[in-house]
Amino acid sequence: MSDTRLNTIIAARGLGKRVTTAAGPLDILSDIDLEINAGESVAVLGVSGSGKSTLLGLLAGLDLPSQGEVLLADEALHLLDEDGRARVRGQHVGFVFQSFQLLPSLTALENVMLPLELAGRQDARSQAVELLARVDLAARETHYPKQLSGGEQQRVALARAFAMQPAILFADEPTGNLDSATGKRIIDLLFDLNREHRTTLVLVTHDEQLAARCQRRIHLDGGHIVAAPVEPR
Repeated sequence: MSDTRLNTIIAARGLGKRVTTAAGPLDILSDIDLEINAGESVAVLGVSGSGKSTLLGLLAGLDLPSQGEVLLADEALHLLDEDGRARVRGQHVGFVFQSFQLLPSLTALENVMLPLELAGRQDARSQAVELLARVDLAARETHYPKQLSGGEQQRVALARAFAMQPAILFADEPTGNLDSATGKRIIDLLFDLNREHRTTLVLVTHDEQLAARCQRRIHLDGGHIVAAPVEPR
């Protein structure tokens, strides 16, 4: 059997994003070319305003570029309408955000079950129970987000992200709202789950130590990919 991890699962070609401001047009990203292989872990680094989250949104099909194209799991996203892009995300993609984005009216268990139920999975409850146990939240299944700490909410979000065993996981500053000790635990879990599921990980961060855990780093500056800075000896 061939090793599919060597296949390109995300490709951006000539990617750019321009927005209109009161001062005129502003290029957030320009001339982005990159390829990410299946099973690879990639950190996207840069200072605030460098275009990291915009790039993630374009690669995931959450937004459309002003120029260029993105191929996600062999699907040309610019040729799809919003429903088509949502279909591709539902089939291949999981997300972890800085703000957790749990539904406040659902319990931890129900939040993890939701994508499974939407996919018509008959084993939604058992899979959600198993995933919550995997992130050490078996005792918190019936708690609502407001009853959970920030670290617990992010662990629920991790369990939900892996519920559909996505081929690709996009994580946008997943520890940004957490203290350092809790953040480290979340990152350990993220990389553990990533290895177990052989998921492609695209991680947006400004944290060099976190980025060092990825196989590859992409640095953005002023909307362009730049060479990695030379570290002092």
